[in-house]
Amino acid sequence: MTPSLVRDLMSREVKTLERNDSLSIADRVMQLERIRHMPVLDEDGLVVGVVSQRDLFRGALANALGYGKHAQQKILDTLLVKDVMSSDLVTTRPDAPLAEAARVMVERKVGCLPVLDGDKLVGILTEGDFVALSAKG
Repeated sequence: MTPSLVRDLMSREVKTLERNDSLSIADRVMQLERIRHMPVLDEDGLVVGVVSQRDLFRGALANALGYGKHAQQKILDTLLVKDVMSSDLVTTRPDAPLAEAARVMVERKVGCLPVLDGDKLVGILTEGDFVALSAKG
């Protein structure tokens, strides 16, 4: 059966960050888990932003400035998630049609949509999910 709703395609196991986590934590989790987007939660567990690999690159311009690996790590350690996260949040619902979610991602130029049931994070839908779906044929 071809998935038609967000809940049919979204990833339910979502790695998250907190606003005051260091970028080095985000960098390590993204590398270990091989993921490119992580929702950011506030103290009450509500989604307040998203950090992407692109945000990490922007936050750690040390490489472009010619710093070595050790200096880059120090910069990642000192910057916080809240300093680089995208807080212009675009989300979707589990019962939203996949076509609608895809259109929103294209129009808003975002690589992921946190999936909220009310204000509770229940999943994440990414560009990779759509690529995997199209690869299945």
